[in-house]
Amino acid sequence: MSELLPIFPLPNVVLFPQVFLPLHIFEPRYRTMVTDALAGDRMIGMVLLQPGWEVDYDGRPPVYAVGCSGLITHFERLPDGRYNIVLRGLERFRITSEDDSRAYRRALVQPLAEPALEEHDRTALRQHRMQLESIVAAVTRGEELQGSAAMSDEDLVNALSQYLDFEPLEKQALLERPCLRSRAGALLELLEMRRLLQRTPGATRTPH
Repeated sequence: MSELLPIFPLPNVVLFPQVFLPLHIFEPRYRTMVTDALAGDRMIGMVLLQPGWEVDYDGRPPVYAVGCSGLITHFERLPDGRYNIVLRGLERFRITSEDDSRAYRRALVQPLAEPALEEHDRTALRQHRMQLESIVAAVTRGEELQGSAAMSDEDLVNALSQYLDFEPLEKQALLERPCLRSRAGALLELLEMRRLLQRTPGATRTPH
């Protein structure tokens, strides 16, 4: 990952490592970002806008410090200059500062590698996985688990974190978890809460 990374802030999208994300790029500044990325290493960092972004969306509203880099694996440039692209999540990062020399945003970032798990963490992770698969199958009638048996623990946890219908702030909290075991545990808590709400008439979910 380049230290100075183009960042694409959105109010409702969180990218996770090894997960694919389709995007439609239409704003002029971000068309330029994609053009520049395609001419270079094809890397873009996805970050979540903080609440209140509407006041200064055309400027540089605050974003959460932890995001995820992505590689442009596919792209289509439309006749009017817009792009359809697909990103594959690569690595979490933390923003240390921003560079404002271009129309689009770029940031100095520090990679946040997933720490190696001890044996007791791996045991707990295997238990979390079995519980996750059971709950997801019950909540979604198995629709979200197609092909999951062939996925690694990390890929499954990250895919569920991104693709399940959680609030953006809930997904951001999952991304910021310090390790895979912690993320799996937090994901399990969110799913158990959802299942509880489904069983409780009139209950509503409050974002964290």
